[in-house]
Amino acid sequence: MTKVSETLTRLEAELRQAMTAKKCWRCGCFQDTVKALQDSEYIKASLPALLDEARKLFEPKRYDCLGCEVCWPAVAQNIAAERDPAVAEGGHCATLEPELQQGWPPLPGDYRVIRFQAPVAVCTLNTAHLITQLSSGPVKGLAIIGNLHTENLGIEHLIRNLLANPNIRFLLLCGEDTQRAIGHLPGQSLASLLRHGVNEKGRIIEAKGKRPFIKNLDTRHIDTFRQQVELIDCTGETDPVRLRNLIEETAHNDPGPVSSTLTGITSILAENAIAPQRLRLDPAGYFVVYPDQDRKQITLEHYSNKGVLDRIFNAADPAALYTTVIDEGLISRLDHAAYLGRELARAERSIISGDAYVQDRAAGDIEESQIEKQTACGCTTSLEGESCD
Repeated sequence: MTKVSETLTRLEAELRQAMTAKKCWRCGCFQDTVKALQDSEYIKASLPALLDEARKLFEPKRYDCLGCEVCWPAVAQNIAAERDPAVAEGGHCATLEPELQQGWPPLPGDYRVIRFQAPVAVCTLNTAHLITQLSSGPVKGLAIIGNLHTENLGIEHLIRNLLANPNIRFLLLCGEDTQRAIGHLPGQSLASLLRHGVNEKGRIIEAKGKRPFIKNLDTRHIDTFRQQVELIDCTGETDPVRLRNLIEETAHNDPGPVSSTLTGITSILAENAIAPQRLRLDPAGYFVVYPDQDRKQITLEHYSNKGVLDRIFNAADPAALYTTVIDEGLISRLDHAAYLGRELARAERSIISGDAYVQDRAAGDIEESQIEKQTACGCTTSLEGESCD
């Protein structure tokens, strides 16, 4: 078999795989590929009956690209491009404008957010299990980690999400890139974008995947992305220990956040928290915390706002205490719950360390209308923490 006939045989086999999959009949990948092949005089002349048969399967388009793990139309187009390079320029996936979500990241995807103010983003390409392995424990410097399946829509989403965070200055590529046989090469395409940019048609320069076109971002966004983010290309690396070390080493070189005035890209601004100015009693009552060093447990007493003791709880685990009082309806204010959680943690630390524990009063000045309350032992207290000595 000659090389030409072998290429055509491979092309026909992959296209027929798509023709037998009903999901392809209504997919832009399949329909755009068939049209691109028909625009090639060489392919059309070589396989006219096959292309006519494929066109008859077209259904109204329901989606432009499913990002399938195996994209038979993409494989077919890559094979055809070996005989007619012009085929690679046609039929790229259309990418619909996704619905923006409030906050960061603005676009949905297969990722986990770790810390907004960290400098390193990690793309695990087609190795999904690395997301869990690298995000299951603390990794200093890691901002976000996710995978990537396509060299068009996927890369566009990645760019927009990273541009919305001025703290991200590095992009680490790792994991296995989608194999050439599958048609999409997002990792190689993304690395090429950062190294070479795009041409006047929006095609990523030197990208080898089927459809490496950036359609919904202009050159200003792409140029800004390339200036903001430094590529750390470790494609193929799947060792989580090595990758953790590399993330932390990279974070040490953080040059700091960038400033950007790009339209259409919004970020999250850090706000200064304001300390409470007025203290409001919880209508459900208040608590007095007693760590017991000898028994290695915490006693929690609950009082009504008239100073009447009505409940006592004991536990070695602070979580058991705050879960119980919440279930019992003994807390009705969020600031009260936050205060109690802090005090229970301090009491637990005192039991472990052996240091003395003195309960703090809640933050804020007491309103004039709040009178002193009587504790069960008869001494006065303005609020939790000023109980008897």
